Amino acid sequence: MIILLAFFGSTSYLQSQNTVDIDGRLQPILNSFFEECEKYGIDYHEKLFQLKNVDITNTLPLEEENTVLGMITRDAQGDVENIMINWVAMLDPEILKVVAFHEFAHYFLDYKHSCHDCNEIMAETNISYFDIAKDWGKQVEQLFTTSPAYLSQQTKEPIAAIFF
Repeated sequence: MIILLAFFGSTSYLQSQNTVDIDGRLQPILNSFFEECEKYGIDYHEKLFQLKNVDITNTLPLEEENTVLGMITRDAQGDVENIMINWVAMLDPEILKVVAFHEFAHYFLDYKHSCHDCNEIMAETNISYFDIAKDWGKQVEQLFTTSPAYLSQQTKEPIAAIFF
């Protein structure tokens, strides 16, 4: 009897690790991000199911000189468990898309910031999210083709084999 309880307890624990709570307002943007991952051959499945939440929150700082539009949170062991987007990013769909892609790229593409302020998705801060949104196709291509995840997979594949 005790063995059965232990088995069912561990099974339910493992099943809970296979679900991620994704805010429905972010789901279409996350789906779009995953379409780009597939286009560039970047696997996201394993990392996705290591998360607990992809969520909109009202707990991130929203003050002059201290506004955080998105953040990745970690557990006590240092493992990423949540991707959080500040509710204020939802005031404009273009800002929400840029902020969400930025946070998704930190986690799924292994990105650090590309610069302090350079009008790129992965900039630490941006003067204009709208400039990025106007050039979205090019911005996304640059995001993926210069990402650590993409570049590391390119160096793993042999370029050519020459036989004499």
